[in-house]
Amino acid sequence: MPKAAASPPPAPVSYEAALQELEALVGQMESGQMPLDGLLTGYRRGAELLQFCRGRLDAVEDQIRVLDQQGQIKPWSAE
Repeated sequence: MPKAAASPPPAPVSYEAALQELEALVGQMESGQMPLDGLLTGYRRGAELLQFCRGRLDAVEDQIRVLDQQGQIKPWSAE
């Protein structure tokens, strides 16, 4: 009998949750205790989490604006 395909893990609810899951996943992978199949699954999940985090960061960056002295909106810069 073939194994039933596992349902994909749910999308993270927040940037912080995704980052926490990603950090835990990296720790497990670096421990050297995961089997090869687990490493592949973990790598895939890590790539999904990284994409989610980058997307959230990009969205927030797009929303950050500052008013200059003329009242014009310009992109925020950390410099």
